[in-house]
Amino acid sequence: MGLFSTILEKLGLKKPEQEAKKEVTPTIVPPRPAPVKPSNPNAVKPNATMAPGSIPGFYKPSAVAMSEVDVVSKLDGLAKSNPQKLDWKVSIVDLLKLLDLDSSLASRKDLAKELGCPADKIGGDYSEMNVWLHKEVLKRIAANGGNIPSSLLN
Repeated sequence: MGLFSTILEKLGLKKPEQEAKKEVTPTIVPPRPAPVKPSNPNAVKPNATMAPGSIPGFYKPSAVAMSEVDVVSKLDGLAKSNPQKLDWKVSIVDLLKLLDLDSSLASRKDLAKELGCPADKIGGDYSEMNVWLHKEVLKRIAANGGNIPSSLLN
């Protein structure tokens, strides 16, 4: 499991790997029922503008919305209860420390490689890598259902 998966897990956006393996349940999709031939010649006939499921006998798909986790409140709460002054909104090191994860340079380099950081940012002046890494982690948290404000994603 990569460091980014651990970040998601700590934020409640992903179940621990052990639990995820136990709870794997195959999704069974019911077969699409055959169209019903109306006995009434004046019955409604389907056309392209009708919504699926609006005609008896036709399959109606259902959508499941992804739940959003209040990452901001969670991280702000951790920051308030932490004796150090950590600003997760601007620092990848502080974000990792709040989540009780390794924030060493080696760990951040591994995370940068895991997330596809450009090679020219990994090495030399690590401030560019840290800025890229912080923004990328926040973007990916948002993409996985975390409520990251757009002001932090720009």
